[in-house]
Amino acid sequence: MAPSEHHQPTYDAVVIGGGPAGLQTALTLGRMRRHTLLLDSGSYRNERAGHIHNFAGFEGTPPEEYRAAARRDLAAYSTVETRTATASSVKPDGDLFVVEVDGAPVHARRVVLATGLRDRLPEHPGLAELWGTVAAQCAYCHGHEYAGAPVAVLGSSANLPLMLASIADRVTLLADGVDLDPDSARIVEAAGIEVRTERVEGFERTGSGCRVTLADGPAEEVAGVFIGTTGEQAAPFAEQLELELNPSGGIRVDPMGRTSLPGVYAAGDSAHASAFPLPPAAVLTAAAAGLVAATGVIADLLSVDHGVDP
Repeated sequence: MAPSEHHQPTYDAVVIGGGPAGLQTALTLGRMRRHTLLLDSGSYRNERAGHIHNFAGFEGTPPEEYRAAARRDLAAYSTVETRTATASSVKPDGDLFVVEVDGAPVHARRVVLATGLRDRLPEHPGLAELWGTVAAQCAYCHGHEYAGAPVAVLGSSANLPLMLASIADRVTLLADGVDLDPDSARIVEAAGIEVRTERVEGFERTGSGCRVTLADGPAEEVAGVFIGTTGEQAAPFAEQLELELNPSGGIRVDPMGRTSLPGVYAAGDSAHASAFPLPPAAVLTAAAAGLVAATGVIADLLSVDHGVDP
């Protein structure tokens, strides 16, 4: 049912989340002339990042400029409505779903969750203040900016420091009081990566980089710090709808973005297929997941309306 000024509309889809996944979902649905409501709370996982990287055509673009450009694209499609609003709950209601939006119900045939993750950082003084600028998570998204400079990696895994070893001038692994397993220790040391086993006491910004103080020995002066964060759902909908989760905490989806509850889709870094150990964190993969979820919604609606195989 198309939106009407005479009664409350029932949307083909409500997309919750105004980041790359939600924006692309809405664009794809709009291009198929499906009546879509995009809800954007104005809160984003990458809001402290200065630039998007590793996305051809958008390299170095500030995230807010990317979102603004995407919204301008959506404005060209009459079947897409965009609201700066916050959804608080999603509930099944017969063949529909009811999404509570700023205290008012919105009805939809399908729901796409593109609500993202919230990063839980290690509790070290000063680290939160550096997050999104000097401190980052993804080597693919932020590693190249430290080419020829010293970096530190907080954690006890060998993968991230090894990835950065081909980029940075010097890589120091801050094990923070944890003994590396013998194989990891051998591999990182063979790659020329220094391992500091002392406990980390704190981080302090110094010009364009930071100083890492440790319980024993000299401080580390580095241009950037990389951290393996722990992610949690940024919105309550997976719990409300009792969706199946992966061991990572990401919503479990099939290759078309379908969750364990028929009619509910998920896209972006809050969800991933069980074949992947972790949700993909890049802007490009989030946008791609939004496109896939939208095609899943279209196939689903065609099946319901016309009896064709989804």
